[in-house]
Amino acid sequence: MAKKKTIRTIPQERTPMREQDAQVRAKNFQEVACGYSLEDALRESERCLMCPDEPCIAGCPVGINIPGFIQKIGENNFRGAYDILTETNLLPSICGRVCPQESQCEGVCTVGESLEAVAIGRLERFVGDTAIKQGWINIPYIEPNRHKVGIVGSGPAGMACAADMAKAGCDVTVYEAFHQPGGVLRYGIPDFRLPNEVIDAEIDKLKQFGVKFECNTLVGRLFTIEQMIDEMGYSAVFVGVGAGYPTMLNIPGDSLNGVLSANELLTRCNLMRARDFPAFDTPLPIGKRVAVVGAGNTAMDAMRVSIRLGAEKVVCIYRRSRTEAPARAEEVHHAEEEGVEFHWLTNPVSVLDDGKGSVRGMRCVRMELGAPDQSGRRRPVPVAGSEFDFETDLIVYAIGTNANPIMGQTSKLKLNQWGYIGADETLATSVAGVFAGGDIVTGAATVIEAMGAGRKAARSMKAYLGIRDATLAYRGANGAGTLFGIDTRERNFARVRIA
Repeated sequence: MAKKKTIRTIPQERTPMREQDAQVRAKNFQEVACGYSLEDALRESERCLMCPDEPCIAGCPVGINIPGFIQKIGENNFRGAYDILTETNLLPSICGRVCPQESQCEGVCTVGESLEAVAIGRLERFVGDTAIKQGWINIPYIEPNRHKVGIVGSGPAGMACAADMAKAGCDVTVYEAFHQPGGVLRYGIPDFRLPNEVIDAEIDKLKQFGVKFECNTLVGRLFTIEQMIDEMGYSAVFVGVGAGYPTMLNIPGDSLNGVLSANELLTRCNLMRARDFPAFDTPLPIGKRVAVVGAGNTAMDAMRVSIRLGAEKVVCIYRRSRTEAPARAEEVHHAEEEGVEFHWLTNPVSVLDDGKGSVRGMRCVRMELGAPDQSGRRRPVPVAGSEFDFETDLIVYAIGTNANPIMGQTSKLKLNQWGYIGADETLATSVAGVFAGGDIVTGAATVIEAMGAGRKAARSMKAYLGIRDATLAYRGANGAGTLFGIDTRERNFARVRIA
């Protein structure tokens, strides 16, 4: 019997992960973090205490059995670790790279109360990457049924929903507006954080489940949500289009040449390969002095992309302090290493014109932190008489996103006051048979939260279609009545073969 671990008997320091040197990586788009070696993963797995109360599982939006898969790593049973992971998470290689584990599973890790938390995300990535290298995939026996299901959007919410509905036997088609599937994973996250090869590998697994992808298809323009239900034969539809409509500051000079959103910069660079111009014919304005407004993960991506595109100086403008910055600490650290200059407690008030319709600079004001606002963070307040100008020729706004209005304009889906799709606790919308989840319902969230929404919607869709959900325990009759021994609430059907 294995000896019980204690905080004193486990390795005291978190196992570091190898990275590209900052001076080298700032000139390429190859992945910064190199991942764990076998020895690294085995050592880090020893740090898990296998807590009986399992707080990390509660901290995971999809409830991954974290101690279970880490224990399998420690036993050198990597396929077993992958099997446990994929019971709840279809995209371990992706989530292991981009999920904010420090505020989710690792944030409540018991080890983290005394030492650095167990590197759950790095271990998840190790297992996912091992599965890709070995070609592992878990495809259960699938009995096809009569239902067609349409998924609008191929981001993490759409992929998770598509996988669960395909496993349930449905004929699933995913519609994507862009020319490649992946949604925000593809257009919003640079290769140096999430390589396209990883996205491709995870999407290929979906295709092996029988999921079909129709790209270059803008639902709401080519056909509507209602047409999918009424004319195209879909029994149910899931809308997971994300919230990629950029927010601008609406200050004087916003419309000048040289002002763009981080979404546009990243989409052009990542999805449309402007970084490889002229091999790809996507134009991209490249500034020598770039100012990025915002301090979230998207802002970090925009700044680090600008460095790799050849900017001489990249500056971050953020109205709060470093403590309030919403980006992952790791991303801020990497940006600093690569040469980004941070101007904390600074707020833009206008964009300056060069007299020819382009940007020549930005006027800002110093800020100080006052009382907390509704978000719980201290509200920034302008310091009187602190305005100053600085030179810049490209300004990128990374201050959040909104719901794309196309769905609301072309369907009868009920929207909330912010323009997001309204959905009840089951993620059902105001249109029968149509469900929605992810950023288009909640606003910007994490990849794993979007996946959780996609899986939750799939459970509701199966209930709506009367498909027995094998992941739920059988409920028994409980007075509801049975027919031929089957709970009438199952509302299922069975094939009868007539000789």
